[in-house]
Amino acid sequence: MVRLERKGRGGKEATVVEKLALAPAALSAWADELKRALGCGGAVEEDAIVLQGDQRERARRWLEAKGVRKVILG
Repeated sequence: MVRLERKGRGGKEATVVEKLALAPAALSAWADELKRALGCGGAVEEDAIVLQGDQRERARRWLEAKGVRKVILG
């Protein structure tokens, strides 16, 4: 699931990519790869990748190219 979040972030937009069911090391690797591909900052928070800005559509395309079957925009 890819969704936009503003709450608790000082009014700034953040794109949250969650429910990927990856191991922590794999999640971190995907986060690094995704940040490089989109040219934005971000971090891993718990079991989700958080990207700076509204990257929903670009993140969806990237995830589908990586073979994620069902990408839901929220």
